[in-house]
Amino acid sequence: MARIAGVAIPSEKQVGTALTYIYGIGPKFASNILTEAKVQPDTRVKDLTEAEEQRIREVIDANYTVEGDLQRQVTNNIKRLKDISSYRGLRHKSGLPVHGQRTRTNARTRKGKGVAVGGTQKKAASKT
Repeated sequence: MARIAGVAIPSEKQVGTALTYIYGIGPKFASNILTEAKVQPDTRVKDLTEAEEQRIREVIDANYTVEGDLQRQVTNNIKRLKDISSYRGLRHKSGLPVHGQRTRTNARTRKGKGVAVGGTQKKAASKT
């Protein structure tokens, strides 16, 4: 397994696919990186030479924000929105969808498990 940007990428996969295991690199950025580093996208990670690995590392370090730095940046952006109490920040605070999705139905990922409203549960037997 090769380590790039602090992530052990799988050695059996093609380089283009394996690079997407790094947070912040999707298929488009992966192909751009490989073009810039002059590496064939269909090469398996285990078949990469040390020089090719090094070129990929250099391209990522020079041109892309990935992993911890990117996660920190995203977290800071969300914190800033919360601090200035913008609409999006308030939606983040209350755990609701941020980008205008409907919440009457759906939105379960953001809102969590649905809570039953009164009248649906049977009353406990009381002593008489």
